[in-house]
Amino acid sequence: MIHIEVVTPEAVVFQGNVQSVSLPTPDGEITVLPHHIPLISTVVPGTATIRLNGEETLLAVTRGVVEIDGQSVRVLVQSADRTEALEEATIEEARKRAEQLQHERRDDAEGFAEATALLERELAKLGALRRHRSRRAFTTDPLNR
Repeated sequence: MIHIEVVTPEAVVFQGNVQSVSLPTPDGEITVLPHHIPLISTVVPGTATIRLNGEETLLAVTRGVVEIDGQSVRVLVQSADRTEALEEATIEEARKRAEQLQHERRDDAEGFAEATALLERELAKLGALRRHRSRRAFTTDPLNR
């Protein structure tokens, strides 16, 4: 087992001992197992997959950092949302607002960067939610009908 903490500025989103965790990084997804080599890396918007006893918890994460020391994993991100708490219609509305804001602020570097970060967050949520749904459909119908 390896101990993991997923922390945002507002709260500890997940904490516990798990078998593995997969995280999105600039170089692709990494999977961390017990006794992983020490590592510090950046986390990019995407899906974090936490595994324990054949069950998976999926989190939509935004930019941040991960620190791995072989015994524990500490993930510090701006936001992390459990897929069970996400609603696609709400995400789609927020995504459209972020795209509009990005378009409106294309001549303002700071405003454009802020809008881009909002858009990345919504796209990460959407990707994690769709991944959660496809895995749930697969496990409930092994023939995937």
